[in-house]
Formats: sequence, C-alpha cells, structure tokens
Amino acid sequence: MNESERTYFETRIRERLAELDQLSASGQQAQAVVELDQQAVGRLSRMDALQNQAMAKAQQVNRNVETRRLQAALMRLDEGEYGYCEDCGDRIPDGRLSLDLAASKCVSCATG
Repeated sequence: MNESERTYFETRIRERLAELDQLSASGQQAQAVVELDQQAVGRLSRMDALQNQAMAKAQQVNRNVETRRLQAALMRLDEGEYGYCEDCGDRIPDGRLSLDLAASKCVSCATG
C-alpha cells in the first residue's frame, strides 16, 4: 500500500470514527429510562417508547462493534498490516476496503 492509499484510508477511518462518536452522543437520550407514569403517558405511548429505547440500545451495540473494528484497522494501518488478509496474507482489494474500512480478510478467507 503506497502512502497516498494509506492516507486516504486513515482519513476515511478517522472520519467514520468521529461520525460514530457523534451518533453515540446524540443517541444517549433515546436510551434513557422510560417513565412509566400512567398519568403522563398512555399505555401505547409507553410501549412505543420502550420499543424505541430497545432499538436505540441495539444501535449503540452495533456502533460499539464498528468502533472496535475500526480501531483495530487503525492499529493494522500503523503496523503496516492494513489491506492484507490476516489469514492468507493476500492483498485485500481496495474496493472491498472502501466498502468495509475494517475488513481484515480477503473475500475467499471471509467466505471460506
């Protein structure tokens, strides 16, 4: 991987990490405890709020997983391992890396 490719992918990874941080911060309110005051909110509204809370928590779990994968990709980038399959050592195509910045395996190893 040449220096311009390295810079390109590092920039994209850092931008995505910043985006995930921003999404996590904005999603904190949606994960808050749902009030069960029957005088203030009807039963269907509470059910809807609980469902929204569960979805927000699930989205946060997904963001956490993606964040860890991207941080691992940055570590591989620093070590000169980024863009190479962790199983067979072959070069991972740039198209695959563009679709999944944290890809650590080539298509054959990922599907096999």
